[in-house]
Amino acid sequence: MSMKKLTRYYRKLKIRNIKIAVLAVIASIFFLPSIVPFEKTGNNMFAILLNNQEVGVTASKEEAHKCVLEARRRIALGSNELLLVESDLKTLGSEVLWGKVDRPEEIVENMVQVLSKGLEGSLRRSYIVKINEYTVNLSSQQEVLGLLQAAIDKYDGEGRYHADLTLDPSRELPVLTSRIREKEEAAGEVQQVVNMEAGIHAELTEVFEEVEPAAGEMDFSDYGLGLISMEYGDEIEVVEAYLSDSAITDLETAIREVTQDEEKNGVYEVVAGDTLSEIAIKTNIPLDRLIDLNDSLEDERSLIRAGDELVITVPQPKLTVVRQEEMYYEEDYEEEVVYIDNDEWYTTEKRTLQEPSAGHRKVIALVTFENDKKTAQEIIKEEVTYPAVAKVVERGTKIPPTYIKPISGGRKSSGFGPRSRPTKGASSYHKGIDWATPTGTAVHASCGGTVARAGWGSGYGYVVYINHPDGRQTRYGHLSKVLVSAGQTVSQGQKIALSGNTGVSTGPHLHFEILINGSQVDPLKYMN
Repeated sequence: MSMKKLTRYYRKLKIRNIKIAVLAVIASIFFLPSIVPFEKTGNNMFAILLNNQEVGVTASKEEAHKCVLEARRRIALGSNELLLVESDLKTLGSEVLWGKVDRPEEIVENMVQVLSKGLEGSLRRSYIVKINEYTVNLSSQQEVLGLLQAAIDKYDGEGRYHADLTLDPSRELPVLTSRIREKEEAAGEVQQVVNMEAGIHAELTEVFEEVEPAAGEMDFSDYGLGLISMEYGDEIEVVEAYLSDSAITDLETAIREVTQDEEKNGVYEVVAGDTLSEIAIKTNIPLDRLIDLNDSLEDERSLIRAGDELVITVPQPKLTVVRQEEMYYEEDYEEEVVYIDNDEWYTTEKRTLQEPSAGHRKVIALVTFENDKKTAQEIIKEEVTYPAVAKVVERGTKIPPTYIKPISGGRKSSGFGPRSRPTKGASSYHKGIDWATPTGTAVHASCGGTVARAGWGSGYGYVVYINHPDGRQTRYGHLSKVLVSAGQTVSQGQKIALSGNTGVSTGPHLHFEILINGSQVDPLKYMN
């Protein structure tokens, strides 16, 4: 073969090899799993950005969303907590004839790495405990029970009672509430109850019931005494929630907040014989603080009556525990006062017919406590060593008359009692009260009654005396004109005179007195 022909042959062979190589490359592109042929239908390949970081390429947006869901699932796998993860997914589309896409597993692994860096925190399964208006967040049911148990243990030294959680049947949503149960009672419910009251067992039961003393025949030694029941005095609600660690309170702090006493407003009902100073001592509240707490009290001399309710502050924990105890004690006691009503007397009149004397007794009592405060007591057995003698009091039932200010307006110019530099001829001890008022001001009867005197009264000038049904007398002096006469019956508020400046007087005014048993008293203490 000539050299020229040989060169032409090798040139053809080389071109054929190049064609074969090109076809092989094209074929490999279509047969490799990461190379995908596309049709020209718009965006058909998508770069995936997660939190602005490229994590792979896929052929569809749907595939990208599936991958991010799987990545989130893997992060949360094996945890009882809710995870807070920043997850900003974007897809950038492009139109290509063919292109390389990443395997879903690779994309998911890349996404897991990115999401782990953006893990912001977690929400832990926890429990919100609500006691009235107070709430606290705890990490588990065991801690909830530990908190509620601590309130019980404060008063249950023998450990007989325990806290229990149960669904609240009155709520539509799953809300837990709590109750206190005796441990023996709870243990008995777990065991199967077998009815043994048959045959010989029933006969033995009847025999023992006949031997046991009836409730009214029990001796002091037959009572067990001590704690017999406990319950929570406040509404408790417990609900599940997912909260961050920063929102959860540790158990020790929660127990301290719930069981520690704090000042709360309470109510004290005034009883007969109470004074403000005695109530302050009873309630351990300073008198000035007691007055500040009650708008009805102006000072320590403010009037209080039996049945009035006063606001007081009492130390109480957030969770109240109500308990009953059987208690034995011996005491000196007094019988209640026996009253004999007299319809002819005013309610301000009374007389002791029999003096009391204390007795002595032995007692079994059922005592109810709210926390440390005794709220009720019922005597269930009593043995009197020697009886008490009751105090017997006769008392009036008629409502006594009232006294009003005898003029409208006026300026108080002189009070009741000692005074310096009186007008010449006047007493240094003022026996009434003066109101400066222009001459001719209407003077009214302070209380209804019978006019005892009306006319000139020496130092009083023109004066009116009125006798009242309760035995008291009122006097109105320095009048300019008298409008009633002796023996006349007048009603409360009736116009009886005009004020003036007669008698021993330094200027126009009304002098007013109230006399009890013939002696002047301070009118301001008896006027409404």
